[in-house]
Amino acid sequence: MPHNPLHSQRHSALKPFAAVAMEVRPHVEPHQAQEERGITLQEDMAGQTASSIQVEHATISILLVDDHALMREGLRQLLSLEADLQVIDEAVNGFEAMQKVRQFQPDVVLMDISMPVVDGIAVTQQITHEFSEVSVIMLTMHRQDQQVLQAIKSGARGYLLKTASSQELAQTIRQVHAGQVQIEPELTGTIVSEFRRLANLSLDKSALTALSEKEIDILRCVAMGLSNKEIAEHLAYSEKTVKNYLSIIFQKLGIRDRTQAAIFAFRHGLIAFEEG
Repeated sequence: MPHNPLHSQRHSALKPFAAVAMEVRPHVEPHQAQEERGITLQEDMAGQTASSIQVEHATISILLVDDHALMREGLRQLLSLEADLQVIDEAVNGFEAMQKVRQFQPDVVLMDISMPVVDGIAVTQQITHEFSEVSVIMLTMHRQDQQVLQAIKSGARGYLLKTASSQELAQTIRQVHAGQVQIEPELTGTIVSEFRRLANLSLDKSALTALSEKEIDILRCVAMGLSNKEIAEHLAYSEKTVKNYLSIIFQKLGIRDRTQAAIFAFRHGLIAFEEG
């Protein structure tokens, strides 16, 4: 069959149209495209601003208080590795610490206990009195029970030994800043023992108020070492009455014998030691 040039021209003319048809897209006005791009840009900028505000809000400001420069430098370097922790200043003694707290009002103060002029416990008490929103963490080499109790009573919200790891320190700072109280696990036994002691004293006081005047008189006589007969003669009771009173006293105080009764009397000042 002879070649038809029109046939070739028709096919060649269709090809570009087919290609154009594949690229057809919905028409968008120029000003509409500009607005859409503007909205997207504003959303991106708003997202970046919100993100930066969130990071800034999450940063915990820290004041280091220690009279050893090497310790302060080491702590600063360790804490600089944490994105949400920022050391804002340092102090070498208690007086300078108070000045820096009043000036910067940090979120957290890392406080050494043993410092010249004014110790960390006294400074902590002053800080928590003036700035209740500032959290103090005692960071020390000492593991003395009395110091632990004094630190907690002064208002410290954390107590860490300087042998703690950097991860433990950073976590304690975050938890204390969040409103928790953090104590070195090895030191919690001291706190528990103190609470038990205070609870026992409270119970003892409650038990003392439950005694009548006559029962307290008999308890004093027991602490003086008098027998039932001697108590009866001293208070003009019968021995049976004294015995009945003692049973009631033992039951109220939760004690078993005269020795415990005497100890209770001495502990609560019902009788002076020289009277025995």
